[in-house]
Amino acid sequence: MDVKKIDSDYDYGVITDLQTLIRQPSVSAKKQGLVECASLVVRLMRKAGINAKLLYVKSNLQKAVEDDIDPYSPSSAPPIVYGEVRSKSNPNGRTILFYNHYDVQPIEPLKLWKEDPFSGKVEGNFVFGRGSADDKGELITRIKAVEYYLSRTGDVPCNVKFIVEGEEEIGSTHLSEYLNLYKHKFRCDVVIWESGFIDTIGRPIISLGQKGILSVEIISKGPNKDVHSSLAVLLENPAWHLIRALNTLRDDKGKILVKDWYKEVRDFTHEELCFIDKERFDEDALKKEYGIVNFLNNMQGVEVKKAFEGMPTCNISGLASGYSGKGSKTIIPSIAIARLDFRLVPYMIPQIQFNRLKEHLKEHGYDNRDINMRFLDGEPAARTPASHPFVDTVKDAAVEVYGDVVINVSAAGTGPMYYFDKLLGVPCICIGGTDISNRSHSPNEYMRIDSLNKTIRCITVILEKFAH
Repeated sequence: MDVKKIDSDYDYGVITDLQTLIRQPSVSAKKQGLVECASLVVRLMRKAGINAKLLYVKSNLQKAVEDDIDPYSPSSAPPIVYGEVRSKSNPNGRTILFYNHYDVQPIEPLKLWKEDPFSGKVEGNFVFGRGSADDKGELITRIKAVEYYLSRTGDVPCNVKFIVEGEEEIGSTHLSEYLNLYKHKFRCDVVIWESGFIDTIGRPIISLGQKGILSVEIISKGPNKDVHSSLAVLLENPAWHLIRALNTLRDDKGKILVKDWYKEVRDFTHEELCFIDKERFDEDALKKEYGIVNFLNNMQGVEVKKAFEGMPTCNISGLASGYSGKGSKTIIPSIAIARLDFRLVPYMIPQIQFNRLKEHLKEHGYDNRDINMRFLDGEPAARTPASHPFVDTVKDAAVEVYGDVVINVSAAGTGPMYYFDKLLGVPCICIGGTDISNRSHSPNEYMRIDSLNKTIRCITVILEKFAH
């Protein structure tokens, strides 16, 4: 089938369906509109010819029966959308599963948006709105690729399944429970992950994995109330105490100083190093995007790619203490709080790293009397072997559509890929059509219309090549 004609002779409502999804708020952090959006995804899938329904964890259904409440109420886990199309011509063939999510990030700060965040406004080659790129735009490309096949041939070349969850933006809290409960439904051979990027010269960046994450909160307590700063000669300021504690965690070069932090970290394989060495990281584009002159430690060349794709991190994502309003308020605050996230690589387990972190602070004299640490969330890393044959399938499809590709050993971000690897035992590969500068998680998020169409073509070619 000639997928090159998709743009020119088949009007299948890509933009209008994406606008419909964007206009339905679905903010998991606020439990806003999740059931409504999940139901909307089901309707869009059914319209495309995909058998779709909502799934939920049985514990929530039982609670609903006992408490006489809606099983999809804000107090329960948001439903997962499950979609399936069985190939008529190849019913005993292999199965590809698309993982996506329908939840989005909060819209704040609202004042920085040029338009209503949920407007789905089209301007030239761009669709604007929260979720336009992450992840409703990418989800639409998968649905439309399947719809194209069904509309043209009445069939798909291989069996296709969808999992679309509603908690990805808050750590996929219930995904492992869903995967365990519905493991028989989710059986597949390979997974196309929720998204991918297009670099500055139009090449898709295919990622073979994702880093893991550990998020923690560290609280330093001082006097039982804010007090006059004249008492600073007598009272310990919890902000200074917290700063000293944080300063023990890593050195100026970014090396994490916690004992055994790198114990499980493994070197890149020969195949992975070949991918890393093959393409230069676009350092200039990233520096320009974020207005910086140098990377940490003045890294350049292959060392940038190695760090980006395969090194752990220690990051302070938030600090709060005392007064930050207009003018001066001379106080010793009663409390200081820091939020940290640690990106993890394969074989690093969040809970083990958390215990190492607690022991580190204890050894440096910070105990529960004045420093408390709380585990917020965590996900292990996952990585598909570079030698897996599905890598070549996706690469060949992308080359056919785009002309060239870049393969990353791992994305620098985090998602719940580990659960698919562990519970379903299948390889996962990221590919999509999102610009690196698409403003995901920020005001004025957008998706390019030409990228949507090109990604649909790429997904159709992947289906064809995977089937044969």
